[in-house]
Amino acid sequence: MRRFIDRELNEWKESRRRKPLVLRGVRQVGKTYSVKQFGQNSFDTIALVDLERNPGWHRVFDGNLDPRRICADLEILLKQKILPGKTLLFIDEIQACPRAITALRYFYEDLPDLHVVAAGSLLEFAMKDISFPVGRAKFLQLYPLCFAEYLQALGYDEAAEIIIAPPTRASDTVHEFLCEELRRYFFIGGMPESVKSYKETGSMRESFEVQAEICDTYRMDFAKYSPKVDKNCLNAVLTTVAQSVGQQIKYSRLADGFSNPTLKKAFDLLCLANLIRKVPSVDPSGLPLGATATANIFKALMTDIGFMRYLTGMPVDVEYGKADLLSIYRGAMAEQFVGQEMVLSQGENIYYWSRQAKSSSAEVDFVAVIDGKIHPVEVKSGSSGRLKSLHLFLKTYQNSPGGIVFSGRPYDTLPEKRITFMPLYFAFSASRGTKI
Repeated sequence: MRRFIDRELNEWKESRRRKPLVLRGVRQVGKTYSVKQFGQNSFDTIALVDLERNPGWHRVFDGNLDPRRICADLEILLKQKILPGKTLLFIDEIQACPRAITALRYFYEDLPDLHVVAAGSLLEFAMKDISFPVGRAKFLQLYPLCFAEYLQALGYDEAAEIIIAPPTRASDTVHEFLCEELRRYFFIGGMPESVKSYKETGSMRESFEVQAEICDTYRMDFAKYSPKVDKNCLNAVLTTVAQSVGQQIKYSRLADGFSNPTLKKAFDLLCLANLIRKVPSVDPSGLPLGATATANIFKALMTDIGFMRYLTGMPVDVEYGKADLLSIYRGAMAEQFVGQEMVLSQGENIYYWSRQAKSSSAEVDFVAVIDGKIHPVEVKSGSSGRLKSLHLFLKTYQNSPGGIVFSGRPYDTLPEKRITFMPLYFAFSASRGTKI
């Protein structure tokens, strides 16, 4: 599978100010595959050090952390040479050995010519307990396949090119094709193994089995959070968040039988594990948006739309058969999809707008920064007359050039109302995604 991150890996390889690279992401999101492909295509050899499968190798990182001594020991274990400029040293599952994470700073300082990539899941938990100076490594996050990557994986390269190009009105045939593929993506999701299973068998049920297996793996990881929080609480919060996409989160409603501080801790840990993402409300009167993010008014997204489908327990036969993509699971899957695409296009940080007032409360699904300007983003079906919150936003914040409405209808503009209607499949490019 080709991934957007492939280009970033190549840019890192050629960078004059290269630092050891740390690739983060949830388990089974494709980190190992992407780095191996990169190594095979760009280096003479790969020195793969898997610290989860080989716990005995942790001893290499005991004692002094001289990178030359570490490489000499690894050469013996791997039975191969590690040559700067020719070998990619790939330390996989690095979270299993915190001392190896610490060692990365010394590769940067003492052996900068060697290309070093580390990857792991739950890295944020491991790094909380070690001293890792800022500026000694470069971090990249790998997410599930976005819709364009999904299309590429299935061999629809031309369709992928359409949805990453600047949005324009597509022919009826292309529009219908993209909408139907997007419907499938809603349910298959972007986890590489789920997409691979569907591609090989043509069966969505096979991909659902993969999703269940991945979810079980995540739940087994909950034990690693202990004694930080009860695993039953974590599981309940995870399920409730999946069922609450598009709604403001209240800690007290996430699970029964637990205190608010416990529920908040569980929510925060799931965010730290990258299984869910907090979407705070902001004041869109100026930049940066993050400076006005509120701590207590927020929504949440799942890391993957297929993962959301599994956890909600929605009746697939009923939901998949709905004609309008915006009606599937009460519109929550469409909002999850747009948010998931915007995580990539907006550089991870996404927000929404909520105004709580006695006379006129209002809410806009997302707020995007495009070319330095703030745009309200709605995920809605229907005409512009039903977009009361969007109209209020544009009236209140005259600095905004206009609003974007993602729906199932074809591309259309209403310049007099400062609104552009976009098909859902343009969520990435319309919010200025440029990575390919």
